[in-house]
Amino acid sequence: MNPDFVIQVAERGIYTTLIICGPLLIIALAVGLIISIFQATTQIQEQTLAFVPKIVAVLLGIILLGPWMLSHMLSYASEIFNNLNRFVG
Repeated sequence: MNPDFVIQVAERGIYTTLIICGPLLIIALAVGLIISIFQATTQIQEQTLAFVPKIVAVLLGIILLGPWMLSHMLSYASEIFNNLNRFVG
């Protein structure tokens, strides 16, 4: 294996990780921003008010985006296993 091939495989792995985790992180960020604005306007400083809605939103995101995320992970894993002979030898 040459260094360019290793870099290409690592780049593909990082890209797949970002594509899979990105939507959930964006959901958590958006809900956190909305809750922070709500807390700033009402001056309610309850910690669970910021934590629980993010957990619920990410859980709903996993439920809704789970099949899409799983299909991406399976396609990446099958690509890795199909090219295993290139990685080893």
